[in-house]
Amino acid sequence: MHKRKIQKLEMVDICKEFPGVVVNNHVNLAVESGRILALLGENGAGKTTLMNILYGMYRPDSGDIRINGECVFIRNPLDAIKLGIGMVHQHYMLIARHTVAENVALGLQDVPFFSPVKPIKKRLHEFSEMYGLKVNPEARIWQLSAGEQQRVEIVKALFRGADVLILDEPTSVLAPQEAKELFAILKKMTNAGHSVIFITHKLEEVMAISTDVMALRQGHVVGNVKTSQTGKAELARMMVGREISFTYNKKELPPGTLILDVNGLVVRNDRDMLAVKDISFTLHKNEIFGIAGVSGNGQKELVEAITGLRKIEAGNVVIEGKDVANLSPKMISRSGVSHVPEERMRFGIAPSLMVYENSVLKDYDRVPFSKSYILNFFQIKNYAKKLMEKFKVSASSVNVSIKNLSGGNIQKLILGREISGKASLIVASHPTYGLDIGATEYIRELLLMKREEGAAILLVSEDLDELCALSDRIAVMYEGEFMGIIPAKEVNREEVGLMMAGVNM
Repeated sequence: MHKRKIQKLEMVDICKEFPGVVVNNHVNLAVESGRILALLGENGAGKTTLMNILYGMYRPDSGDIRINGECVFIRNPLDAIKLGIGMVHQHYMLIARHTVAENVALGLQDVPFFSPVKPIKKRLHEFSEMYGLKVNPEARIWQLSAGEQQRVEIVKALFRGADVLILDEPTSVLAPQEAKELFAILKKMTNAGHSVIFITHKLEEVMAISTDVMALRQGHVVGNVKTSQTGKAELARMMVGREISFTYNKKELPPGTLILDVNGLVVRNDRDMLAVKDISFTLHKNEIFGIAGVSGNGQKELVEAITGLRKIEAGNVVIEGKDVANLSPKMISRSGVSHVPEERMRFGIAPSLMVYENSVLKDYDRVPFSKSYILNFFQIKNYAKKLMEKFKVSASSVNVSIKNLSGGNIQKLILGREISGKASLIVASHPTYGLDIGATEYIRELLLMKREEGAAILLVSEDLDELCALSDRIAVMYEGEFMGIIPAKEVNREEVGLMMAGVNM
């Protein structure tokens, strides 16, 4: 699609300011053909904004973009694609009502105007098989899990043959084997002369895949090193400006009273196919029950059934002795359940509302936030300020629209809102997804603290390190069934990885 091969891409003296916030402050970045640059930084450090400028989503206030030494003007993503720049966003840029094939066809110039998806389907299937990123070309985006949607974005970007591929947290919902396969793809790409800019918060990934590392803090470049000449501790210190602990103090606690009893649960997905098939398990006070598995194997439907977002076809969900199956989300919430959703933009917030309004989404109709149907805005805003301070949410004010916050800051606000109460059951789906290493450390310690305080926590994650560090027991889910439930102390990562791929152990 593009005419020139990118040998070197440079961003020179880039500045970008939003109302009240300098996001990129004279940033210089360079990546050469055959290299993989890892872009590190805390949530709100300016990484995604910088890449959105490169991809044409934003215009810089000042500075230049150069390809092979020549200045280029990128007005929109189509310009970027024509120049050979592709991007996989953290929040998916897909049309929900269209199929996978239709989304891939959008923007391609070498497809017919009428019935454009027909030639795409075969090529898409072959391409997906080649790279091991399997997606159904005929499935509609709204029917797919977050992980499946991310695979579509990766396939779409690679399908267009980008010389420079920007990846924003691409492995957050991939199993270890899938991440290895993606890394193998990236190695093949760079061996063929492509270059990759890889936004991640996982230092293991930086050390495993990148050739160069650049760190941003509060919009400034604070480090630029070759990966071979650094280590995890130095990178963590570079990102957050302090030492980071990579181990967590999980106290030995005997399981307390029974909080959650799931028995014979059967749930269908959006395509009316069985997504949860006769699952049973228990969860006790002072316990974290982890669920591992590749996204799209029923975890989403299981969580939605427990929290009232999806109809249960058969089985029981008993919370502290009360069967809550098919009750409304509000009634289940009032039964002592907090929910940190996987799709935070869809289920966790109201994007058009302000930060202070989102901080009380579940309790706005209760004292002290309202009385006799009249909202107490002083109390709401005061609560939101305390929530932002306690959970380190970076925003210029509680009066800004929440959609203007970074993904990580949105997640911190949701988590703060959900666990600030006295919930007996916390259902957390990918609670550290998209968070920087400092925020991840904080959230994990917070979950362990809630466990010590007596909460029962259902933790869904594709991050095996996270599951092993926090969980007391881990269930491995594949195609709607538990392949097994293992005490966290006895977890063998290779065996769990195989179970996630459907191999019985």
